[in-house]
Amino acid sequence: MAGSAAELTALLDLEQLEVDLYRGAQADTERQRVFGGQVAAQAVVAATRSVESTFVMHSMHSYFLRPGDTTVPIVYDVERIRDGRSFVTRRVSARQHGRAIYYMTADFQVVEPGLEHQDRMPEVPTPEQGMPLSELARGLSPGAVGQWEREWAALDIRHVGMTGMGIPEDPDQPARARLWIKVDGDLGDDVTTQQAAFTYASDLTLLGATLVPHGIHIGSPRLQPASLDHTIWFHRPFRADDWWLYDQFAPFAGGARGLALARVFSRTGELVATVAQEGLIRLRDDRA
Repeated sequence: MAGSAAELTALLDLEQLEVDLYRGAQADTERQRVFGGQVAAQAVVAATRSVESTFVMHSMHSYFLRPGDTTVPIVYDVERIRDGRSFVTRRVSARQHGRAIYYMTADFQVVEPGLEHQDRMPEVPTPEQGMPLSELARGLSPGAVGQWEREWAALDIRHVGMTGMGIPEDPDQPARARLWIKVDGDLGDDVTTQQAAFTYASDLTLLGATLVPHGIHIGSPRLQPASLDHTIWFHRPFRADDWWLYDQFAPFAGGARGLALARVFSRTGELVATVAQEGLIRLRDDRA
């Protein structure tokens, strides 16, 4: 995956093949399948390139259909569903080997004022007080830190709490996990790059929140995990290369699936985005 902010920026710079048709490069990775956040982030870029600059993406809804092949590029086909005065809608199909691996529908809106309210940001330690995720990886296996640095060094992630460890036990909400995250480098001021980079990062830890009450790590050999869908609502402009709090919680797990949601706060306490994802969390020894 992206080992630096520069590599992440390059990954998001799609090649235009034709009108509304793009090709996304692959990252240098040891993974067996394409990281879902990469596909979603590149799809965000493809959709946004078909829209006038006066429109800003406010939501995206997507499904991961098939595992992506890390050895060949991904082609993104943008369909212009609707062009209105206030809202614009696009659909993106990501394809490899002649088959769709991912679908996304995205909506864009012109910036306008309106009624406002938001949840209050929870009280949490600062990013500087958090534990780097690479340090947590060190406790999993001897090679985990090296793998983390090769694959995910573009992101600075600090663990600041989970249910039973930094967050009090609560029977009403048994699965919570909080992280400070930012891209570790300057992405520049382009809004599309910032939104796409956030999309990339938003897929990395969310499914892990569904496992908090069960004492199983997302990398456990007992587990077969996979993102099934991914949704983001962008509430306010923010930068993916500044610290943002990922306040994750999982209201349900069952049927070998887990549902996770997250409120995203800027360091100054603004609620800037909301994310939702359902994923496969199948125990391999329970598989029929």
